Amino acid sequence: MQISARADYAVRAMLQLAATNDMLTAQALADAQGLPHRFLEAILGDLRRAGLVRSHRGAEGGYRLPCPANEISLGDVIRAVDGPLAGVRGIRPEEAKYEGAAEHLQAVWVATRAAVRSVLDETTLADVVSGNLPRHLRTLVKSPGAWEPR
Repeated sequence: MQISARADYAVRAMLQLAATNDMLTAQALADAQGLPHRFLEAILGDLRRAGLVRSHRGAEGGYRLPCPANEISLGDVIRAVDGPLAGVRGIRPEEAKYEGAAEHLQAVWVATRAAVRSVLDETTLADVVSGNLPRHLRTLVKSPGAWEPR
């Protein structure tokens, strides 16, 4: 799975909002995480349209979370900026059809999506900020080879 810069920046901005639990400007978010300001503003627009941040204009304006950080999953954030978590040639895995030797490949793609969901949809902003990751993530991170590139 490839995590886009857009998704990475969105998650990092949301984590900053969760950690601060206050109104922050786009510039303050960009500075705190070392993100490009203009790119982050576009991402924040996507997050606002998805209902994952609230924005306020004016001198006291900025962005904040609309709900507690334990109610927003990483999957929610990534979908807001990049769309579905797993796709096959631009379609959803359950829509992919194969014949012959590849007949059962669709099941592999669906399982891949389920595995990604089990990590991203079951991990909240609050989990990451606190470092108290769900048990199954801690197990995955400790598994042999988890930190080894392939």
